[in-house]
Amino acid sequence: MTDSSDTIGSPAAPAVLDSGAAEGPAWRDHGVHLLREMVRIRRFEEKCAELYSAGSIRGFLHLYIGEEAVAVGAMQALGREDGIVATYREHGHALARGIAMDRLMAEMFGKREGCSRGRGGSMHVFDAQSRFYGGNAIVGGGLPIAVGLALADRMRRRPCVTACFFGDGAVAEGEFHESLNLAALWKLPVLFLCENNLYAMGTRLDRAQSQVDLAAKARSYLIPADAVDGMDVLAVEAATRQVADAVRRGEGPAFLEFRTYRFRAHSMFDAELYREKAEVETWKKRDPVKAFTARLLERSLVTDGDITALEASVSDEVGLAVQFAEQGTWEPVEDLLKDVYTPGGRPPAAAAGEA
Repeated sequence: MTDSSDTIGSPAAPAVLDSGAAEGPAWRDHGVHLLREMVRIRRFEEKCAELYSAGSIRGFLHLYIGEEAVAVGAMQALGREDGIVATYREHGHALARGIAMDRLMAEMFGKREGCSRGRGGSMHVFDAQSRFYGGNAIVGGGLPIAVGLALADRMRRRPCVTACFFGDGAVAEGEFHESLNLAALWKLPVLFLCENNLYAMGTRLDRAQSQVDLAAKARSYLIPADAVDGMDVLAVEAATRQVADAVRRGEGPAFLEFRTYRFRAHSMFDAELYREKAEVETWKKRDPVKAFTARLLERSLVTDGDITALEASVSDEVGLAVQFAEQGTWEPVEDLLKDVYTPGGRPPAAAAGEA
């Protein structure tokens, strides 16, 4: 089991947050940490939507609003030595992993100060120092990468886990089945984390999958699997800790299906004609940020003043991140071919400066 001092988040949340018998500062500190991380993701993405509309962020933008409990809860169970593979909806994962907000915002702007030096943008966030391996734009594309990383760790005898986040749409891809099959055969330390938000882009789950119990698909490969309330950050954390510890002990891969919901459109280009507004509003009643705030207030772990201060602090952080990004620099045109090829592996024309 990973020592709590080495985890990206804070130590395990005590069951007291569910029971209501709040005692001691540790209970409060963990609850505030979880809330702060979810609020950071929510406010960062709201600002990104605003900046995208203003033309400061270009390309594609897929927001994680509504799904914050998954990234924040799951990341509590993962240590700094563990690898993370995410989807193109990965800003929340990156922030929860510990990538600095200013570097992430600079990446959104395409600036050289970004965590991927501005070359990845919204859909391809990468940070080797954090073992954060994307940001992968291809649906299901991160699954075989996670298997490869886990195999490399096994061969190097590194006692760590590779956590792979992917959406329900990826379950229909061939890579899903190939990856789970190999992970099971080789007993690899992979933690498959499916964020089921019910819509693969614009197609409802039951219109694309004959078996809508996605955990059952994983069990068909003899992989332990379960479904979790993805709108409850404590439920996500508890489930992820349990299976991550088992994977780390060498018991092979595991699968969790987090049943969640995105409140915004698939992307900023999405007209969102495939679902009723009433459905979205119904899910918003289970907003993970608001629900957890209410839970902390009910248990007297925080006060209204604490919430106001937390929001102000996050607002300041977002403002400074935008300022950092706006003041960032563009990569010189002459450097655009750097790192496209491995040293010595460039075509003759490129090596001669002709490309």
